[in-house]
Amino acid sequence: MTRMKDPSPRAPRRVFRDRREAGRVLADLLGAYRGRANVVVLGLARGGVPVAWEVAAALGVPMDAFIVRKLGAPGHEEFAMGALASGGRVVVNDDILRALRISPQQLRDVAEREGRELIRREAAYRGGRPPIDVAGKTVILVDDGLATGASMLAAVQALREAEPAEIVIAVPAAPESTCREFTGLVDDVVCATMPTPFLAVGESFWDFKQVSDEEVRVCLATATVGASAPTSLINETPAAVINRGAVDAPAGVPPTEALEEIIGDARIVLIGESSHGTHEFYAARAAITKWLIQDKGFCAVAAEADWPDAYRVNRYVRGLGHDDTSDEALSGFERFPAWMWRNVVVRDFVDWLHTHNRHRRQAGERQTGFYGLDLYSLHRSMQEVISYLDNADPRAAARARARYACFDHTSADDGQAYGFAAAFGAGLSCERQAIEQLVEMQRNALEYARRDGLLAEDEVFYAQQNAQTVRDAEVYYRAMFGGRVTSWNLRDDHMAQTLHALLAHLDRHRDSEPARIVVWAHNSHVGDARATEVGADGQLTLGQLAREHFGEDARLIGFTTYDGTVTAASEWGGVAERKFVRPALNGSVEELFHETGRPEFLVSAAISHAVSEPLDRVRLGRAIGVIYQPATERQSHYYHVRPGEQFDAIIHIDRTRALEPLEVASSWSKGETPETYPTGL
Repeated sequence: MTRMKDPSPRAPRRVFRDRREAGRVLADLLGAYRGRANVVVLGLARGGVPVAWEVAAALGVPMDAFIVRKLGAPGHEEFAMGALASGGRVVVNDDILRALRISPQQLRDVAEREGRELIRREAAYRGGRPPIDVAGKTVILVDDGLATGASMLAAVQALREAEPAEIVIAVPAAPESTCREFTGLVDDVVCATMPTPFLAVGESFWDFKQVSDEEVRVCLATATVGASAPTSLINETPAAVINRGAVDAPAGVPPTEALEEIIGDARIVLIGESSHGTHEFYAARAAITKWLIQDKGFCAVAAEADWPDAYRVNRYVRGLGHDDTSDEALSGFERFPAWMWRNVVVRDFVDWLHTHNRHRRQAGERQTGFYGLDLYSLHRSMQEVISYLDNADPRAAARARARYACFDHTSADDGQAYGFAAAFGAGLSCERQAIEQLVEMQRNALEYARRDGLLAEDEVFYAQQNAQTVRDAEVYYRAMFGGRVTSWNLRDDHMAQTLHALLAHLDRHRDSEPARIVVWAHNSHVGDARATEVGADGQLTLGQLAREHFGEDARLIGFTTYDGTVTAASEWGGVAERKFVRPALNGSVEELFHETGRPEFLVSAAISHAVSEPLDRVRLGRAIGVIYQPATERQSHYYHVRPGEQFDAIIHIDRTRALEPLEVASSWSKGETPETYPTGL
């Protein structure tokens, strides 16, 4: 069995703090070997030894060093033409020897020199102790990474002469091609990361200083099994630590005491979801939000939704507008994926908020609004700006029509078509017109607001934010064809700016308590990017920006699940399907939580400091958006995270079910055929 990351078109990134942390990540991926008899870990000296020690200690198995010396090409010593391993085994790359015209005598000279150093190191490292006997055992060969693989190949070939039962290779980082080459040579290959393009092993580490002989000696002298072994690693697994510090959360809703401890007096609470189509995430988030509104005075819900569509819901829940039911209010969500907001859980929450606000309105108290943060509504927001100005300032409406006519060469609500044409010179860029309209709206906003009081202020703010959305969407759609990180950052920066603008708008009259907002968005937006591998690419998230701006006034809460079903499409623009969610991958946050045996719980270092250590380790984290592709799950839906830094708290629901759309299609009702069909096994 081979466990590795399929390549993705991203730049290399630093994932591990140091070799020690890389070893703990590998240990999680090698969990199947924990508790097995006749397993030994060998670390390739020197760099692989501290990595191997962490693996052996976590698995509770013996550990030793296996010494391999690179054979550097004469005049190009850093370039390996082969390797020499314990036992005198020499492996050379014939292609390199021919290309560099290395003579047999030159090869012998290098091999003899490195052989003397190998013998010296073996004597120095072990202090007279004999090497571990590996005959008939499962040997896990660990290094701090692979480049050409010459050293590892020498180790594998030398080990075969000792007749082990199995050989397993485990490394934190390696090129995809090198890992695949070894799959046909050994019994198991575990590559934690395979950056594309691969530049060097050290690019995956923040701290990659050279390992000293003394560090190797200390590792070999520190037991990984027995009475003198580190008991915290041997006797209590990370899952046991999580279980000890977890708080039961029936149906995903923690007790109010736990929520109070985490949230405190925060003004901004971001609540995520690890998929856009899971019933329990939506239902638990709605329940927590009701508590935030009723008991903590939150006055706004800001969702990962388009501004004009969400504002239609806002009018309904505050007793305004022309909609008579929640279903009508939600009908504005027509753009794919409609089920993300047109579903039974959101409908029921909107009904609750409508009733709650009616009682607040009758009592003369502050109501709670519903707003959108996203920027996909390019054409719809243009229509809303013009519609507002038709009533407020017909001459300004005419100017807006003239400016926005620049976008008329693309079909309605097809922002991608506009972006493609503008980016590649096939159509006009409307950047100047979008900016001019936004500036005029901002300049005239105060005059418009003075006309009709508080209600007019809300409508002016709505129109102004639509103009801002047009401006930001225009930039976003052009950037879509320039770089993934750039467009992602533009989107999350827009959501952050909208959140700031909404907070300022709700705080405009200081005769009441400061505004407090709960945000609904995907984990990939709510979590702090600095605690994930994408942060090294320069990617930002709404959660990171909220922490940077609001500090202790912001809280980030994420959701996870192990398996179940989910509502998602198979391609962009596809129909909603009810799909099976595969059990979480080995080494993932979700698998760690599953191993606790608890069905639903909350975990947070703010409640139990003991969970900090297992939550601070780098693990895989799953993210399912509106599309779910189980066949390519590793590369499509997982990335490396430090969950304890990514969120202030995480709610895990081990088995979840698909979110029910308001319009249930036959494909959703039928559901996905189980993978075991037709055998039923």
